[in-house]
Amino acid sequence: MRIKTKFKQMNNVLLKCTLAAALGGLLFGYDTVIINGAMLNLVKYFQLSPSLQGWTVSSALIGCIIGTIVIGKPGDIYGAKRLLQLLSIIFFASSVGCGLSTHISAFIFSRFIGGLAIGGASVICPVYISEISPPKLRGVLTSTFQLAVVIGILLSLVSNYLLLNIGDQNWRWMLYSGALPAIAFFMMLLLIRESPRWLVKKGRIEEAKKIIEELSSHEINTEQTIFEIQESIQLENKGKHIEVFKEPYRKIIFIGIFAGIFSQLTGIGVVFYYSSQIFSIAGFSADSSMAQSVILGATNLLFTLIAMSVIDKIGRKKLLLFGQLGMMTVLFLFGYGLLSENITGYWLVGLLVAFIAFFAASQGVVIWVLLAEMFPNIIRSRGASLGSFSNWVVSASLNFLFPIVVGFFGTTQTAQQMGMGFAFLFLAIVTFLGFIYLKKNIIETKGKTLEQIEKEVLC
Repeated sequence: MRIKTKFKQMNNVLLKCTLAAALGGLLFGYDTVIINGAMLNLVKYFQLSPSLQGWTVSSALIGCIIGTIVIGKPGDIYGAKRLLQLLSIIFFASSVGCGLSTHISAFIFSRFIGGLAIGGASVICPVYISEISPPKLRGVLTSTFQLAVVIGILLSLVSNYLLLNIGDQNWRWMLYSGALPAIAFFMMLLLIRESPRWLVKKGRIEEAKKIIEELSSHEINTEQTIFEIQESIQLENKGKHIEVFKEPYRKIIFIGIFAGIFSQLTGIGVVFYYSSQIFSIAGFSADSSMAQSVILGATNLLFTLIAMSVIDKIGRKKLLLFGQLGMMTVLFLFGYGLLSENITGYWLVGLLVAFIAFFAASQGVVIWVLLAEMFPNIIRSRGASLGSFSNWVVSASLNFLFPIVVGFFGTTQTAQQMGMGFAFLFLAIVTFLGFIYLKKNIIETKGKTLEQIEKEVLC
């Protein structure tokens, strides 16, 4: 109800700008996970080896890594509006290029450029939403990006399920489907305003004042807001000259990096990118595998909403540690079940649903809130970028290696079940190590001002 009330406080201009930017998050989730259902027939069509399966999935993630690194400078030069329009065109080109591919190299290249757009959107969209949001609405509006990512994941899984039985080349239509939200993204971007912060950076103060008034319905002091933006820009410029890997910032920087690493070492990417194959190896039909993947997506959405509603009551650290222990238990039982065959059938489905619930209610929301809060103001953007970068690197590596590890044990269903069982036991172990590290090093940021957090992490 509180979230609904806050949305009612938004005027039409702010609502349009927020929804347009959130569509970038929807494409982020949609385009990364659409490969899930497509892989079943992609493997047959292109005769993919395990290593090529890994490249096919991780190529987009490698693009993401590069996209997050290179997007900052063009964003400063051209502004969010024009850059997001370019990214929407790249999203469209990637979807169409994947669908038209007749050789795996063309497919991987198309996935890679799509990854560039995903990485760029993952940086520009939430920053843009934060910059256009009035202070009293910033928290709930910024969280719409993560919510849109989760919705995009669910929609991609539903799309895969609906297109599953249209022939052996159904994977083409699954990839084509990503063109539709890309077109909607481009059209919505025609309606948005430029970021006031970017306009102030460019010295276009009067334009910035006008947009601030439009976004806030004249409810805030425009002159004071401009002054605060100018102060923030000066602080940001000062922070660019600080050595973040030296004291007193080194410790908190490494905590942010390892928080990003342990988030992916839970195996969340493996489950979402390979769930249809995981269920298939476990003995389910293609139809059942995709239907169960949709259930995973719906669970992800439900528990993301629950986490968003309780994170300020329960606290970041408690949610994080509870989720780590839950995921560790589920991963161990899933791996043990595959190796021993004592846990089979829909018990395996239930375990993966529980895994998604634990992740969405903890790491899925908490990690991004922590990365936005835990760093001192002067290095916040750089610290958050390093945490996000480490997250993407581990995601790309893990999703490249997973099919290779499974295939190492053989090509029969029994051998692949064994390989998958050992892979999940490994994930259970590193998730437990993550629990130990996070318990020792993460501070609770609930209810504290950014200034209070800064004093605590630097003491």
